[in-house]
Amino acid sequence: MFARIVTIPLKGGSRSEYAKTIEKSVIPLLRTHKGFLDEIAMVSSDGTTSIGISLWDSRESAEAYNRSDFGEVMKALEPVAAGPAQVQPCDVTNSTAHKLALAASA
Repeated sequence: MFARIVTIPLKGGSRSEYAKTIEKSVIPLLRTHKGFLDEIAMVSSDGTTSIGISLWDSRESAEAYNRSDFGEVMKALEPVAAGPAQVQPCDVTNSTAHKLALAASA
């Protein structure tokens, strides 16, 4: 499993708009990509930073998404972003997410 951690500084008071954009624009786009498994979107307690963790079946799937549609995601988030995104690719060493997905499908 592979993860992309995306951190974006947010404009003041944009927490709600960020959450709506993730739900209505970003997640539907992610779901169209081969290898996409899950998205976890968070906002820091002070509302100044968003953190998104997308989980992928492989590094190759995550990189294909990055090359094709990550720019579209950033365009959708422009109204709430106070600066550029920082992306940290990670190999997942431990996760319970796959166990949750298996339980839900059973």
